[in-house]
Amino acid sequence: MTADAVLAASKASITKGSKSFRSASRLFDPAVREDAWLLYAWCRACDDEIDGQDHGFGHEDLTTKEQQRRLARLYDMTRRAMTGEPMPDPTFAAFQRVAIRHRLPERWAMDLIDGFAMDVEHREYRTLDDVMAYCWHVAGVVGVMMARVMGVTDPEVLRRAQDLGLAFQLTNISRDVIEDAEDGRVYLPSDWLVEAGLEPTAEAVADPANRPAVHEVTKRLLAVAEPYYDSARDGLRGLPFRSSMAIAAARGVYREIGRKVRRRGPGVWVKRVSVGKPMKLWLFGRGALIAVWTQVLDRGKSPPVRPGLWTRV
Repeated sequence: MTADAVLAASKASITKGSKSFRSASRLFDPAVREDAWLLYAWCRACDDEIDGQDHGFGHEDLTTKEQQRRLARLYDMTRRAMTGEPMPDPTFAAFQRVAIRHRLPERWAMDLIDGFAMDVEHREYRTLDDVMAYCWHVAGVVGVMMARVMGVTDPEVLRRAQDLGLAFQLTNISRDVIEDAEDGRVYLPSDWLVEAGLEPTAEAVADPANRPAVHEVTKRLLAVAEPYYDSARDGLRGLPFRSSMAIAAARGVYREIGRKVRRRGPGVWVKRVSVGKPMKLWLFGRGALIAVWTQVLDRGKSPPVRPGLWTRV
């Protein structure tokens, strides 16, 4: 498969799978934008492979045995891609290009797939620490890989990139909590559900009668996300300027999704929460101003000490 065909397939993937990130990625310089598309295509395809989805949509009922077979394939093909073996599959050809070009450690790629393994195993998340570990595997490590694509090697900036990935995933969990429960998955801490008077089961979370209690637990999770969003802002100064604008824009859109979940109350899950075009444009403009502030007014200053947040980096 030609390089142009791999890039075209990756662009089509992000266009279909994430309108918000596709829009924000336009702010990257061309080389970073293309590599971000390549990385996204692999992450999206791996997730879809395990869930039996198409860019996050639909749902194919897969047996545990079939999921395990697919999981083994992801581990195998990803490792082979990182050795430089020719990849006819555009998903792994895309990942190979970006992984080799930016010397992504194999452990990061394996950490992401380990997150999908947690879904296959129907892992129970008893505590917030358990949830944060899951968030690292499916999103925090993606933030770190994306930062490397932008040329970041400073561990402190990588840690802030991890924080944004963690905040994104906490927001995703809150937005999709009912949909996930209907598919048999619960990512809210079991001990929080028990404190709210709920059985820590998918059936209890999905039950419409329990929406008020579920919303209260979800608001707690969104409150946890806030200091991670704040921490991520302090990492913007360590990015190239155009990259800082793109990340600030994506940060603003995802944070607004969480705020909508919080504001709308127990009826929020009637339809999937999204950010409309006018608000998105405003948030992109605000993100650009935040990027200018951090790149110009904050440059040269010592970044605030990162608070005692959960971390894997």
